[in-house]
Amino acid sequence: MGRAALLVLADGRFPAGGHAHSGGAEAAVRAGRITRAADLEDYCRGRLHTAGLVAAALAAAAVLGADPAGLDAAADARTPSPALRSAARRLGRQLTRAARVCWPSAELDALAARFPKGAHQPVVLGLTARAAGLGPDDAAYCAAYESVSGPATATVRLLSLDPFDATGVLARLAPELDRVVDTAVDAARRAVDEGTDALPAASGPLTEIGAEWHATWPVRLFAS
Repeated sequence: MGRAALLVLADGRFPAGGHAHSGGAEAAVRAGRITRAADLEDYCRGRLHTAGLVAAALAAAAVLGADPAGLDAAADARTPSPALRSAARRLGRQLTRAARVCWPSAELDALAARFPKGAHQPVVLGLTARAAGLGPDDAAYCAAYESVSGPATATVRLLSLDPFDATGVLARLAPELDRVVDTAVDAARRAVDEGTDALPAASGPLTEIGAEWHATWPVRLFAS
C-alpha cells in the first residue's frame, strides 16, 4: 500500500476514539498549569518528550515485528497510573475495531483475541500501520503527533483558546517532533534485537497524578 494510508490513520476524524481524550490537558487546565498558548506549548513540549517518545517507540517496534504481548507489558510498565493504563486500553480496543475494518489482517485478529479488553493504544497503532503497509517512522510520527495534537485540540474547547494559536503551537513543535521520532525509531530497532528494555521509559509524574485526580471527578468534558 502507499503512504497515503498514513493520512487516513492520522486524521482526527478516524473513528479511534481519540477525540474523547485530552491527553491530560483537562486536569492541567483545572490545576491552572495551562491558561494560555504559551502554557500549552510548554505542556505539549513536555508531553512530546515523555509520553510521546514512549508511544512512538512502542508503535515503531510493533511495525518492526516485535512481539505485541511483550510490547504491551512494556507499555504497562511505563504507565504507572491505573487511570492512564485503562484509558490506553480503551483507546486500543477502539482502534482495533476500526483498523480491522480498514486494513484486515491476521495479526490484528490475533491481537484482538489475545487482548479482548484492548491492548495499549501505541501497540495497536503499530500493528495497524504494519497492516496498512506503513513503516516504523510513519507509526512513530502518528503516535508522537497524537501526543500533542490531543491536548492542543482539547484546550480550544476547555479555554476557548484561539484555534490559530493552538495550531501555531503544533507548528513550532514540528522540528522537535522530528527529533523525537528519530530517537524513537532508533530505540525500536534496538528493541527488536535487545528486547523491550531498549525502549525509552520517559515519564511525566504530574500527568500521572493529574490522571488519577481527573478520574475522581463527577463531571468531565474528556475521558482522560
